[in-house]
Amino acid sequence: MRETNIQTKVLPGFMELLPEEQLEFDRIRAVVAQTYEQFGFTALDTPAIERIRTLFAKAGGETEKQIYNVENKKGIADASEGGGSELALRFDLTVPLARYVAEHFDDLSFPFRRCHIAKVYRGERPQKGRFREFYQCDIDVIGRDKLSIWYDAEIPSIIYQLFKKLDFGKFTIRINNRKLLNGLIRSLDAGVDTAEVLRIIDKAEKISVDTLIELLHAQGLSSELTEKLLAFIGIKGRVDEVLTQLRSLGIEDPLFVLGISELQSVTDAMLQLAVDPAYFVIDLSIARGLDYYTGTVYETKLDDHPGIGSVCSGGRYDNLASHYIQETLPGVGISIGLTRLFYQLRAVGLITCTRKTIADAVVVPMDNANVPTALRTAQSLRTRGLRVDVLLEEMPVKKKFQYVSKKDAAFTVVIGSEEEQTGLLTVQFRRGEEIAKEKVAADALADYLLAQQPG
Repeated sequence: MRETNIQTKVLPGFMELLPEEQLEFDRIRAVVAQTYEQFGFTALDTPAIERIRTLFAKAGGETEKQIYNVENKKGIADASEGGGSELALRFDLTVPLARYVAEHFDDLSFPFRRCHIAKVYRGERPQKGRFREFYQCDIDVIGRDKLSIWYDAEIPSIIYQLFKKLDFGKFTIRINNRKLLNGLIRSLDAGVDTAEVLRIIDKAEKISVDTLIELLHAQGLSSELTEKLLAFIGIKGRVDEVLTQLRSLGIEDPLFVLGISELQSVTDAMLQLAVDPAYFVIDLSIARGLDYYTGTVYETKLDDHPGIGSVCSGGRYDNLASHYIQETLPGVGISIGLTRLFYQLRAVGLITCTRKTIADAVVVPMDNANVPTALRTAQSLRTRGLRVDVLLEEMPVKKKFQYVSKKDAAFTVVIGSEEEQTGLLTVQFRRGEEIAKEKVAADALADYLLAQQPG
């Protein structure tokens, strides 16, 4: 007997959208892709499945626990490894990029610029705004042996252009340089695990001051050194004011001094790239928890919705593919967790999903005798670049217009016996709160509709 009670509810941690939601999601994704490409980033893709040992070469800690293994009973043939190998789904787009650059090193031109928008998979505990399958939108510039600091300024200029286009409200790009924090901790001669201290600092906004102090003490920082560190990450002001305060600290550690110089270069160049200074600040508490960041780091927040957290983050790293190739490949990049961002923006009402169809026009034949003309009309419109839906199902007229109403396309083209006889097609469209009608000659229809298109 056929089973009828199969569960159809989507799995926890996975997002499934209605058509109107998908249209808005795709619109946002297209804006991201177009902006990346506008800055000369070539769109690439890599397989969703990688060898586990490839992923683990750069993964660590919690990430290894979140990787989705792929059952490989028969084995994907791999002659070089004597049969099937252990496989897993990619958990981000950075590790596949590292493998890609190592594999195609001799065929790429450096600096290598790529964008990658694709799904990744993590076995996290599902909760609001956290997903097991989600889209990331990444860009990276990879250098060979060296990479100019000017690329560190170009990246936030892309963030600025992108979020201005998306128009989610005022946002702030927060910039820091990990050399400052590393140099400061080294100058304090604290004898602590610097990477772990930076991971704790990165949590500063999400935990209380008391908890932050407790965690720093647990790493071996004395009360005096903890106070100095908290005072440092608390430095605020305009970009020039923060840089002046950093220099006034008199810290001579070479790494710290280099961090100030790089931060100055990046913020100066951002102004040359027409980034409005009202949209970026130096924030010394930005550390980025991942160890591979070594210089400039970024986080972007929506000013009116700080609870959403960072909507775009990334930074500079010294050597992308050290686990895979004996070449020095420094880089800088950013990532947007698009699925999480879409979910949270929709939750706070910054995204409205009203459009029900991708079609610019719906062609409605009033009965079967009008279908041939409807098909010819639709095809002629498509050749002019318009997106057209034709209602081919036979149904009562009332239901046809209910269908049209639910679709809510910009235009409805009605073809009945009168239209066939006169050659004048009825075009319906919304004018304010009313539905307006125009009679348009069949051979002029495409020009008419194109003239009404926004922009």
